[in-house]
Amino acid sequence: MRDLKLEMSILKIASKAVKEAQKKSLANGVANVYGKNGTMYFQLPDGTITQQMPKEYMR
Repeated sequence: MRDLKLEMSILKIASKAVKEAQKKSLANGVANVYGKNGTMYFQLPDGTITQQMPKEYMR
């Protein structure tokens, strides 16, 4: 049997941890990377969201 209260608690904790990690990476100058429908998006430390890969990720 599913414990909906437990599941919601876990999701809340996980969501908070992800948001903190995203904020920390941006503060350290590292872009956050997301994918949607097979397309990659980069959130740059200045808040810009782009599909262009930052030079730091290129070899």
